[in-house]
Amino acid sequence: MFLFDVYSLYDIEPVIGRGCHVYTADGTEYLDLYGGHAVISIGHAHHMYVDAISEQVAKLGFYSNSVKNSLQQKLADKLGRMSGYNDYQLFLCNSGAEANENAMKLASFATGKSKILAFDRAFHGRTSGAVAATDNPKIQAPFNSTPNVEFAPLNDIDAVDTKLSTGEFAAVIIEGIQGVAGIRMVDDDFLRKLRALCDRHGVLLILDEIQSGYGRTGRFFAHQYAGVRPDIITCAKGIANGFPMGAVLISPAIKPVKGMLGTTFGGNHLACAAAIAVLDVMETEMMVSNAAAVGEYLIEELRNLAADHPEITDIRGRGLMIGIEIKGSAPELRKRLLFDHHIFTGGAGEHTVRLLPPLSLPRSHAQRFIEALRHLL
Repeated sequence: MFLFDVYSLYDIEPVIGRGCHVYTADGTEYLDLYGGHAVISIGHAHHMYVDAISEQVAKLGFYSNSVKNSLQQKLADKLGRMSGYNDYQLFLCNSGAEANENAMKLASFATGKSKILAFDRAFHGRTSGAVAATDNPKIQAPFNSTPNVEFAPLNDIDAVDTKLSTGEFAAVIIEGIQGVAGIRMVDDDFLRKLRALCDRHGVLLILDEIQSGYGRTGRFFAHQYAGVRPDIITCAKGIANGFPMGAVLISPAIKPVKGMLGTTFGGNHLACAAAIAVLDVMETEMMVSNAAAVGEYLIEELRNLAADHPEITDIRGRGLMIGIEIKGSAPELRKRLLFDHHIFTGGAGEHTVRLLPPLSLPRSHAQRFIEALRHLL
């Protein structure tokens, strides 16, 4: 049997991870500034994380959601306290796409309406409903096309008002920062006005914090810079540091009905143990504040570099979610960073390099990247 060949692969195989580094079988070290698509939030193989999973799998790895699982409530309590959403309800699932699917379904249940408003160049996942709300025809099959999803230009509040005034929409879904689109920023003032518009038109606001959440931007959630409270928040990526997991945080105003949502694997014992360990490490090692400080340093250094190198056309981001736009080929620059300097980075289209490192990234590693980029430029 052959693997279905849908991924463009580098000819490198990491077999060990430690902190912000990964290693191949021959011991070659690589600095990881991409964290496996923003998944590795607390660093590779953190001892608290390894211990928590090991201890849990030795006791009970899985049982279904037909019985009590006190780890789920422990996770909900800690997540509520650390995120500032103590009064919200938590639904656990397996991925970001699944979290967004459930969020949009829940909004439709709650409002009795069928339409969702998303934004140009949005990315919300690859399953049926999530990909329908994703503005990328390359990954949207004819089967996924639906009149129930419409799009508006990002940061254009008048366009949103025109759409919502029809009274057809259950929810607006928006990313805290558009990651796959190239670290496109949502204006804080736009987000505040969007919240007000949703209230005026009786529309629920869904914040997709799958990539921009969990401390990545220097706040627990990116939308907290704007001081708004969404009706629904979706999480995944860094929530369990590599263990498959997603979550939906739900306003207390939305009332559950038995059976309206469900999942086989969501919130299983191992996933909860992993997610609790992630929050423990984030809190103990003050990783959110580290992301803010090191991210600020990185962005400042990159802007200084751009002043001397016109090949860099823009620096965007907050905390450790950073986009570097260049005139030339971003894929080629990423290859040179990887093979010449042993640094993993991410991409977003032809001209943007994306940085999504572990939240534990020290300033010395950030400086190493700046020097490597300076050398290549």
